[in-house]
Amino acid sequence: MKKATAIRQNGKNAGIKIQSKSEKIFDAALNVFGVILVAIILYPIYYVFIASISRPLPVENGSVILAPVGVTLESYRQALKTPYLGTALLNSLYYTFGGVLVNMVFSTTMAYALSKKRLVGRKIFTLFTVFTMWFSAGIIPLYMTFRDFHMLNTRSAILFGFAMNTYNMIILKSFFEQVPESLEEAAFIDGASDFRIFSQIYLPLSKPALATVGLFYAVNRWNGYFWPMNLLTDDSKVPLQVLLKKLLVDKVKNEMESAIITSASLSSQTTTIYALIIIAIIPMAIVYPFVQKYFKTGLTIGANKG
Repeated sequence: MKKATAIRQNGKNAGIKIQSKSEKIFDAALNVFGVILVAIILYPIYYVFIASISRPLPVENGSVILAPVGVTLESYRQALKTPYLGTALLNSLYYTFGGVLVNMVFSTTMAYALSKKRLVGRKIFTLFTVFTMWFSAGIIPLYMTFRDFHMLNTRSAILFGFAMNTYNMIILKSFFEQVPESLEEAAFIDGASDFRIFSQIYLPLSKPALATVGLFYAVNRWNGYFWPMNLLTDDSKVPLQVLLKKLLVDKVKNEMESAIITSASLSSQTTTIYALIIIAIIPMAIVYPFVQKYFKTGLTIGANKG
């Protein structure tokens, strides 16, 4: 007992935190809970993947649970033959990269302006901007606005119709407010303009926040389907998510599909849709690791106001 007490005391003196038994049990329970929670979140994606490489009959009768049954890539071959798939994929890339560029230009410039105390009417502009987080015109008035501006069935409606998200702009505004004013004052003394200060001081210092907000916008743009589905009527302009939605609707309408699936079938409409879902997930899965290191920093620093 004395030896254990001495070891604990030496650990404290050395700056090492010695956990008690109850703390170890709590940490272990927390870790187990975290693993279970992650498994629950990831299992649907895992199931879609193993179903996409399985034969359709085991998928339909519920035999595919933890591992693929009758592994085959025929569903991916059929998915790649889907009409307008290549066009839809290119459209999604265009709306994502172009849309994020538009989002970041509008969000960063407005956040920079609202972060300046010298801005005349700053509180009023901020109030009007934040007001849109709680109140909006609604779907029908917004659709009528697009119609009156002759933006229906146009790519510009998707790119510029949703140019800024208030929450993301506030994250950037909070981050900009933490940049030391002394840097701006020194730049003004050297004759720098607001645009030069913004582009050469604020943006380079705000990479974590920019990466975080950019990821938010990219995910929203890539996964968005409601407004593209309602605004775009030309199949050559719709993104991948709208194409997937149309395939799902067609599947629901096809009530005889399960009756024609046999043990010899290598693919079905269901497994083909699963393959398309995996194809749609891949781009975001590739991009995320490159911005993940900025993600936590961007959220925590951008949310604090010092």
